[in-house]
Amino acid sequence: MAPSLQELLAQKAELEKRIADVQREEKAAAIAQIRQLMQQYGLTLADLGGRVGSAAPRAEGAKVPAKYRDPATGATWSGRGLQPKWLKAALDAGRSLSDFQI
Repeated sequence: MAPSLQELLAQKAELEKRIADVQREEKAAAIAQIRQLMQQYGLTLADLGGRVGSAAPRAEGAKVPAKYRDPATGATWSGRGLQPKWLKAALDAGRSLSDFQI
């Protein structure tokens, strides 16, 4: 007789747990090996091109250079997000976006 759905789901759950356990063990072994090699050769994260204290560079909140400037006030806009009021008013008055390019 074929196994029931409940039996198959229980087997699946057990396999997923075993897979997670093996992945965790292999990851720990790899980290230990990397640490041993780094110590053996006197390597640091900087030598590996990594950033200390951060897993990945963050783009959030990064400043973007201005692409457009209002010559009258010096106000700028990067070209991202909503158009500022000064630019929207100038465009509505018939000016071109290229008139404000930096």
